[in-house]
Amino acid sequence: MSEKTAIVAEKAPAAIGPYSAAIRVGDVVYCSGQVPIDPETGELVPGCTGCQTRQAIKNLSAVLEAAGLTLADVVKTTVFLTDMADFTKMNDVYAENFFPPYPARSTIAVKALPRECSVEIEAVAVVSAV
Repeated sequence: MSEKTAIVAEKAPAAIGPYSAAIRVGDVVYCSGQVPIDPETGELVPGCTGCQTRQAIKNLSAVLEAAGLTLADVVKTTVFLTDMADFTKMNDVYAENFFPPYPARSTIAVKALPRECSVEIEAVAVVSAV
């Protein structure tokens, strides 16, 4: 089995529990869910789901950067929304950040998310995925 390496992302919010921002095993990086917290202030980004999605993706990108990767290396995402009525807002911002070939994606409605945000995004990336 390949060794597990924790990824520490200085440009993303610090973990708020006993977990790593990401774990690399071989050529695969498993990114924990990113919520729309501004890493400079530690505060939730206010605004609509689109605004929160933008920050969550920015945080995800910072985690990937710390692993030497980019959003282009992502092969799978899972998006958690507190309201499926916000799907289009999330999807519009998502489409501004991911390009063909798009990662596989699941979108799941949940009752609540940390810090009462409306969106959380986790990802799996592969070194040299493109």
